[in-house]
Amino acid sequence: MQSFRTEIENPIVEKDIIELERKIREYREGKLQEDKFKSLRLARGVYGQRQQGVQMVRIKLPFGKLTTQQLLRIAAISDEYSTGNLHLTTRQDIQVHYVRLDRTPELWAKLEQDDITLREACGNTVRNVTASPEAGINPNEPFDVSPYADAVFRYFLRNPICQEMGRKFKMSFSSSDADTALSYMHDLGFIPKLQDGKRGFKVMIGGGLGAQPALAHTAFEFLEEDKVIPFIEGVLRIFDRHGERNNRNKARFKYLIAKLGLEKVLSLVNEEYKALKSQAFGIDKSINFDPAAPAPGEIPDYVIEDTDKYDKWLRTNVFRQKQEGFYGIYLKVQLGDISSDTARELVPLVQGFAANDIRVTQGQNLLLKYVRQEALPYLFSQLDAIGLAEPGFNSLADITACPGTDTCNLGISNSTNITKVLEQVIVEEYPEMLFNTDFKIKISGCMNSCGQHGMASLGFHGSSLKSGKNVLPALQVLLGGGTVSNGQGRIAQKLLKVPSKRGPEVLRFVLNDYLANRQENEHFNAYYDRNGKDYFYQLLKPLTDLTTLTPDDFIDWGHQDGFQPEIGVGECAGVMIDLVATLLYEADEKLEWAGEALEEQRYADSAYYSYAAFVSTAKALLLDKNVSTNTQHNILQEFDAHFVAPGIFRFEPDFTSRVLQINQNEPSQTFATDYLSQALVFLQEANRYRKEKVVNA
Repeated sequence: MQSFRTEIENPIVEKDIIELERKIREYREGKLQEDKFKSLRLARGVYGQRQQGVQMVRIKLPFGKLTTQQLLRIAAISDEYSTGNLHLTTRQDIQVHYVRLDRTPELWAKLEQDDITLREACGNTVRNVTASPEAGINPNEPFDVSPYADAVFRYFLRNPICQEMGRKFKMSFSSSDADTALSYMHDLGFIPKLQDGKRGFKVMIGGGLGAQPALAHTAFEFLEEDKVIPFIEGVLRIFDRHGERNNRNKARFKYLIAKLGLEKVLSLVNEEYKALKSQAFGIDKSINFDPAAPAPGEIPDYVIEDTDKYDKWLRTNVFRQKQEGFYGIYLKVQLGDISSDTARELVPLVQGFAANDIRVTQGQNLLLKYVRQEALPYLFSQLDAIGLAEPGFNSLADITACPGTDTCNLGISNSTNITKVLEQVIVEEYPEMLFNTDFKIKISGCMNSCGQHGMASLGFHGSSLKSGKNVLPALQVLLGGGTVSNGQGRIAQKLLKVPSKRGPEVLRFVLNDYLANRQENEHFNAYYDRNGKDYFYQLLKPLTDLTTLTPDDFIDWGHQDGFQPEIGVGECAGVMIDLVATLLYEADEKLEWAGEALEEQRYADSAYYSYAAFVSTAKALLLDKNVSTNTQHNILQEFDAHFVAPGIFRFEPDFTSRVLQINQNEPSQTFATDYLSQALVFLQEANRYRKEKVVNA
């Protein structure tokens, strides 16, 4: 691993990669406890697969932005370390699969040569900050949100307040009231607004999908632009301190809001402001996020063999930008899977006829910017030759799906092959629906909604059914979800389960009924509301009849053998670390980081590392006493009850007040120094207490 160290210019990144290599070696040698190692690698974008011995590596692309050089780098990485496939995700990332664990540091080092990171792509961290792919070119946007999404990404990357939270945290920036970045289903979502000539955002808080979806609340109708990052920091500090730590099913931010109430959560956030790095954070306007348009040039000879397809493509995949004379082009990528060879073939087309700013979309597609009108026919002909000119972007035939049982531990039944079948049904039997963009189909391999089935007009998630002693693959059917506008959304309602092989019939039943009985210009969700849930339940109920099963129903889509619902342990939510020795070791490590931050005059970071050390140390001692705790705040209270009240440790007035100096003081050098000293003394006393306990045992 020595070779990569001289190739990385950023010493912070180099340290990260060296640490990953060292931790892998310690884990292989049995020196590092598995849960601790799992937590560390997840925060470095390395995720266990369904297949033993290989990893999925998630490449973090802030708001989905990708240059041609970065795309070439990722394609080369996939060829060398993976399978030659790039998987575009609903969070605007790219994933590669089947990577050997010991090769991940080297892979990361090569990605960093083109400013691509894996850091905090998985685990209990701030996940990729997403944004509307058309940000910067959207004719309806008040302003480009790209600089804000980028600033949030950079501010919270490696930030000590969000490295080991109870669960993951997701944020988005929509470009307009159309809310194409889906603010209503995020922990924090931002929609740009102008008020009295000033920039700001409508702020949505506490949304999420998963097995128990929740719509976000409105935190602010208008929050000034320089208040956005301080507000996020305050929210993350509260989530870190008060968020659930034991029951991972209740550890998302939406549950904290449900438990405490929105008003109380916002009040706690306000109490943090004194301790923040800054009460206002201005966005650097000098960074140019408007890419250079391609120079006019000679258009090579071309032939469009299918003019009908070209006309459909123009209608569904191409739109006018707010910049006069330029067009955005959406590339429909089935299942979000694009081969490294196709990616390489795409690059010269972008370099010659579009801006060097490709965006990955939330629907697992790609967006090209700044295409001149005269280049559209030629570009279509060349995209069609490499399979990237299929019409129907964002239509009924543009289905979102997670990898499901192909690679994910949590997948129950197949989500990828059923997607291909459903898209074929639409194209062949309902071609007019290629132009329908209000009806969305989304599919997940399990109930956790990585395929966003919970916000679909017609959603499916993988499941199973029992027929006698046999188990068969099934699909849970949901209807009526979707985006409304301006922070409002709809959660799809569960109807019933059907055998997976009847999924196409579900589509036909619903579509035939809708097309036959809708009112003029009536969108599907309005039709669903008018008829009601029970109407559709009765419509689809015949498909649940298990007395008519055939042998084929017991074989999942894309499989040849009988169905086995083998569900592994998922890692998408991170892990809990509970061993006493590990916690004390972590406390010592965090105090070392606090000292480094203090020397670098990063006083807020130093104080937060010291705070984390206080919490880790107290949790270790409570664990030693078999005292259960479920939040950091609960740890402080229980330590007072079990150690301070009996006089084992002395704190005035109590331990909770001592530790919560973190939100009572500005992050000055004086406070950070004193706070670090107190945390060091506490760790020393804790170690001494534990040794005496062992000796006297």
